[in-house]
Amino acid sequence: MSHNTFGHLFRVTTWGESHGPAIGCVIDGCPPGLPLTAAHIQFWLNRRAPGGSRFVTQRREPDEVKILSGVFEDDRTDGPLTTGTPISLLIENVDQRSKDYGDIRDLYRPGHADYAYDAKYGLRDYRGGGRSSARETAMRVAAGAVARRVLGDGVQIRAALVQIGDRAVDRTRWDWAECENNPFWCPDAETAKAWEAMLDQARHDGNSLGAIIEVEATGVPAGWGAPLYGKLDAEIAGALMSINAVKGVEIGAGFASATLTGVENADEMRAGENGQPAFLSNSAGGVLGGISTGQPVVARLAVKPTSSILTARRTVDRFGANADVSTKGRHDPCVGIRGAPVAEAMLACVLADAKLRHRGQTGR
Repeated sequence: MSHNTFGHLFRVTTWGESHGPAIGCVIDGCPPGLPLTAAHIQFWLNRRAPGGSRFVTQRREPDEVKILSGVFEDDRTDGPLTTGTPISLLIENVDQRSKDYGDIRDLYRPGHADYAYDAKYGLRDYRGGGRSSARETAMRVAAGAVARRVLGDGVQIRAALVQIGDRAVDRTRWDWAECENNPFWCPDAETAKAWEAMLDQARHDGNSLGAIIEVEATGVPAGWGAPLYGKLDAEIAGALMSINAVKGVEIGAGFASATLTGVENADEMRAGENGQPAFLSNSAGGVLGGISTGQPVVARLAVKPTSSILTARRTVDRFGANADVSTKGRHDPCVGIRGAPVAEAMLACVLADAKLRHRGQTGR
């Protein structure tokens, strides 16, 4: 299998399967001299971990990360520092239930990558999807934690769920702090309560719901990214689109910009502080011509409904015969719920890479 690596100067390679003994990643290109401990990474992993509420998979994985290489500590350093060499991270899988998948070993689950993997490789790991499982995203979150160390405290990245099914948040009630008070990363407490009832009903019905996640980065200076084939927004879109179950990405106003006029869409400017322009709106999502403007970088991603559901669906088996399939096991009624920390991590990795590439080209 190829294409397990993303990034240019800040490069991340992930490995492992959902029901294998462990998952891991190797991060190459991290600058030396940055403080990095397992605790720096564990904080972000804990936000993604399964089993946190009845609305996510009940697989109980502690996701305890181990740093195997790339840091050094002695009497000259105040704690472990990155060395500039590859950082290798490992998380052991401790709560697999491979027997849950025995009934579907020969069946292609609709909406899953089962058939596509079989068509490409001639075999597939049916235990939780193997490499195609969202379990792999734990290592993206771990890599994102390292990327945040590269970015520094000046760049803040946060994500929120803004829609489940057909119910969107009320933006007049938006409160980022509320995201930490409910199991949905929802900035609107009233909508979060409505989502509880929706997801309880979906689970009762053996069904699932899709979601939309909004992720933003503030403190990104103007100038990151490159024109044409290295556009910052294109790389953000590609990174977010690579997350499991994501089927659409938009930057700034996104698809809604097609409904705006030129007068409405143009982000007007006035003289700001330190000779920098002050933008009066942000339809561009913080990127113009593929280069950051200094405004918040804003993206949204659409996550399809969880394909593993109890309701039987028509399919075929690997021998070509018609069949019906329902999926047992422990699954999210809305996989988008745990997608917010993953979206943050992917945006962090893209921005860390952009920072290093910008510094390499301009010296700043």
